[in-house]
Amino acid sequence: MNKGFCSWSGGKDSCLALHRALQNGIEVTHLLTMFDETGLHSRSHAVSLEVMKAQADALGLKLVAPSASWKDYETVFIENLRELKNEGCEIGIFGDIDLQPHRDWEEKVCAKAGITAQLPLWNEKRLDLVEEFWREGFKSVVICVDEKFLGKEFCGRVFDESFVRDLPENVDECGENGEFHTFAFDGKLFKNSIDYKIAEIYHHKPSFPAETISGYYFAKLTL
Repeated sequence: MNKGFCSWSGGKDSCLALHRALQNGIEVTHLLTMFDETGLHSRSHAVSLEVMKAQADALGLKLVAPSASWKDYETVFIENLRELKNEGCEIGIFGDIDLQPHRDWEEKVCAKAGITAQLPLWNEKRLDLVEEFWREGFKSVVICVDEKFLGKEFCGRVFDESFVRDLPENVDECGENGEFHTFAFDGKLFKNSIDYKIAEIYHHKPSFPAETISGYYFAKLTL
């Protein structure tokens, strides 16, 4: 059986990709989540280290949580891929659906570490993936929305049929273009549900990578 790791945001697409990989016979041993310079929050979705550890524990997997700035992100990512390779990981699982620049980057960095990138959800229909996620019993909460596409009221909602039904026509059902992000908290892979609380909904506008980037609403999850 091939061993591998899952590039892990903690969201629904990562979760479904992990599920598919396990179904395909890959022995996934680690979750790789990049954190900000402080090491306290995930780089992608601003989830706390405490909550990410609780999620990994519920999945029974080891969390690898390196810190990096955007400037040295790729270098640190590759360093950790090489360490995972040394621990026997031959495959990297990624949850992208059809963003070719993301796939190109993932294949490039994996190749530098002698790892094969696999994207189990690649080029599949959005609604099919969403319905599979629900059908397999997974649950997630929306923890980030891009204010260009969605209002504050969408942040903190459970990602369910009602949420998808309420999305404007220009918003992808999977949020593949960054319209929203989620946190998976229950399902068949979980030994226990994550009993999260939403401490607050707050607004943040990053200054990097571009001054013109839009702002986001985040749900601050606590245990």
